[in-house]
Amino acid sequence: MIWRCRDVTYDLTERVLVMGIVNVTPDSFSDGGRYLAPEAAVARAHLLLTEGADLVDLGAESTRPGSPAVPAAEQWRRLEPVLARLHDERPDAVVSVDTRSAEVAGWALAAGARVVNDVSALGDRAMAGIVGGAGAGLVLMHMRGSPEIMQRDTAYDDVTREVARHLESRMAAAEAAGVARDRVALDPGIGFGKSAEGSLALLARLPELVATGRPVLVGASRKSFLARLTGEDGPPESRLAASLAAAAIAVWQGARILRVHDVADTVRVVRVATAAKRVVR
Repeated sequence: MIWRCRDVTYDLTERVLVMGIVNVTPDSFSDGGRYLAPEAAVARAHLLLTEGADLVDLGAESTRPGSPAVPAAEQWRRLEPVLARLHDERPDAVVSVDTRSAEVAGWALAAGARVVNDVSALGDRAMAGIVGGAGAGLVLMHMRGSPEIMQRDTAYDDVTREVARHLESRMAAAEAAGVARDRVALDPGIGFGKSAEGSLALLARLPELVATGRPVLVGASRKSFLARLTGEDGPPESRLAASLAAAAIAVWQGARILRVHDVADTVRVVRVATAAKRVVR
């Protein structure tokens, strides 16, 4: 359970990483616009690192349901000053760039990013070559279609089995294109083309994805399926308790990376859940 991200190697045999989210966007579902200014995004990244984030995930394109694609040039206009400042101020920080664009990924890796978080799982055919050439970490996520249309069809015969099969095929494609297997992590894409019931099934049956042998990343933080389960109708920030419950379940079921908005609270959850798992063993 080794995950190599350029010059950084994580042994995730028993460790769980917390990836802090920084949306450099005007329209993300939870905090769109709050960190669009480079100064605000950099300050947010510093705070998440101080709170215990192992990685910071920078995204300049919202992938909420119904969101349109953002041109590569615009993504980079938003990302470049943030990456430059972080590289100067925290060169030790492991930065992931959340993008479907191979062009943006290449620019970000050249600017010091160590991970590419690709929600399209190599939808851009040039992505694997760029990531493999840089020796970067790669997150492959399951999504049916694109953010614009992904919620139009959320029916599956067996969501967990179909997601696992898709991710195994995308991992094979990445390997064939030059991405070493130990660079890959897998994300079932909770909330991406899934119903609330489907997202819950993925959490409950996460060991079937863990069985692929690669670290599984879970991103359930503040997502709308949690509000459907709890009956809450407040803003995404009100879903903290439900998000932490999902995080605890994910760790217990074998997730090795949690992508979250609320880092400090999630770090505490991870400590308790991993300690309990050690006792059970």
